Amino acid sequence: MIDKALLTKTRELSDRLIALQTPIRILDAINWDKQIKEEFFKHKCQKNPTVDQAYYQQRDLGFVPSDLRRAFSDLNRDIISQLGQLNPIAQYMSKMCTEYKTVLSMIEYRGTPEFHDLSVELFGHPKDLFHAGEPSLAELATMLEQPLKSMLDADILPDDPKNIEAVDAVKILAEQVKQSMPGINVEVILSDGIVSDAAAGADNIKLNQDVKFSQRELDILEVHEGWIHVGTTQNGLAQPYLTCLSKGTPSSTVTQEGLAVLTEIITLKSTPRRLAKLVNRIQGITKVIDGAEFVDIYRDYIAQGLSKDDSYTLTQRVFRGSTATGLPFTKDIAYIKGFVLVYNLIRVAIQLGRIDQLHLLLVGKISIDDFRLISQLHDLGVIEDPKFIPPHFKDLRGLATWLSFGRFIGNLSFEQLENDYKPLFI
Repeated sequence: MIDKALLTKTRELSDRLIALQTPIRILDAINWDKQIKEEFFKHKCQKNPTVDQAYYQQRDLGFVPSDLRRAFSDLNRDIISQLGQLNPIAQYMSKMCTEYKTVLSMIEYRGTPEFHDLSVELFGHPKDLFHAGEPSLAELATMLEQPLKSMLDADILPDDPKNIEAVDAVKILAEQVKQSMPGINVEVILSDGIVSDAAAGADNIKLNQDVKFSQRELDILEVHEGWIHVGTTQNGLAQPYLTCLSKGTPSSTVTQEGLAVLTEIITLKSTPRRLAKLVNRIQGITKVIDGAEFVDIYRDYIAQGLSKDDSYTLTQRVFRGSTATGLPFTKDIAYIKGFVLVYNLIRVAIQLGRIDQLHLLLVGKISIDDFRLISQLHDLGVIEDPKFIPPHFKDLRGLATWLSFGRFIGNLSFEQLENDYKPLFI
């Protein structure tokens, strides 16, 4: 066990880290306002939006990045001097300080090529490999696209109708999370300030007031935004010492989004179109890295049958923080990248007989890379068990069985299976 005085100091330093991080809102700093969209459609979608470095610099961030970066450096020095650089608590918080300093630099470089470079440093690159000789993330997305395209083209699994007004969706989703997240107060509210259909806060889920929802989409939001994003935030806040687990760094975002996508899939909430949208994000980022501009990506989405609004929104996600002819913001590779990392972690845990440790993925907003450190801090009594555990993690027998059979089936030759079974469908 760790000395009580050291734990008290940990809590003080952790609360300082939270206070410094609180004003940082990456998406608020890089999103484009509605006027950009209106101007794009005014020119009949034929002209790249006019967004440059000056456009971003006129936005009031509510803080001075250089000053806040210096404050994180001061905090990092205090962490090391007061806890010791070899202390696992110090190592964890020191890493967070370093990541936030990089985030602040990225925000400063909005509208320049350096923005993309720092984005890659924080979130990764679509052409990164998990292991030498294996497919890149972009190649995995292409492989995943093929079966999804077959299903979507055949229209055998049509999407549920979007017939629920946002104001009614708020009431429905609020009741769902109330039932499935006992002990956690989650507020569901309308918002006109988000680009996506929905977004999670520390204790709330925001729904875009201009969007209609299907019941299936609300089910996905319940498990993705509610169980994972809000749930892990609240678990982090409930920690007695490392309260900074409630704050997500970019590296933890990859794990968070991967865990959320995995949850959608294993609870049977996701759909082929939902997964295709995640794949499209990676492909869009890859095409921009290869030279495509805003209008190119927009037209590509239109050619795939997406609506004008959806095509614009997806394209904007790629270019936010950059310019319409610049290199992309790579955050959206997090969903599939994180899914692969979390899925493999769970598979290895099952193989090693350590599935009992998987609940530590939920103690807060952690990164896969920090899992061993988190386990160590849990054993030392610094980190407590998560307050909220989603239903599919409470009883891991079903999850373990599902993944074990998934590994078994994956060893079979699909080409041979197709030859054997294809005649049955003719």
